[in-house]
Amino acid sequence: MRLILNIIWLVLCGFWMAVGYIVAGIVCCVLIVTIPFGIASFRIANYAFWPFGRTVVDRRDAGAGSLLGNIIWIVFAGWWLALGHIVTGALLCLTIIGIPLGIANFKLVPISLVPLGREIVPAPTGA
Repeated sequence: MRLILNIIWLVLCGFWMAVGYIVAGIVCCVLIVTIPFGIASFRIANYAFWPFGRTVVDRRDAGAGSLLGNIIWIVFAGWWLALGHIVTGALLCLTIIGIPLGIANFKLVPISLVPLGREIVPAPTGA
């Protein structure tokens, strides 16, 4: 089921979302000082490309640098990205087929808002 949802996601919105994050990551890496934000953008792009079957967890070794970086990220990019995911998720939830995709969009809100100090891992399989 995850494979089918990921393919539908990829066709309908995942590809373009991933491209957007990749472009943002390239811009951040060109600006040298913002390389950590570029790396975070590339990680989010990978997650936005294929979200089903993965989840986000907090890293235990994240420190004050991640906190400061997340504050800067929220001010300049995070709230715009989160708002975009919320609006897109709400629109996708208007159709029955779009509900799982809308939920996946809502799943991207926390990491798009505060990406530093977080890690994307395979989701546990339920019994």
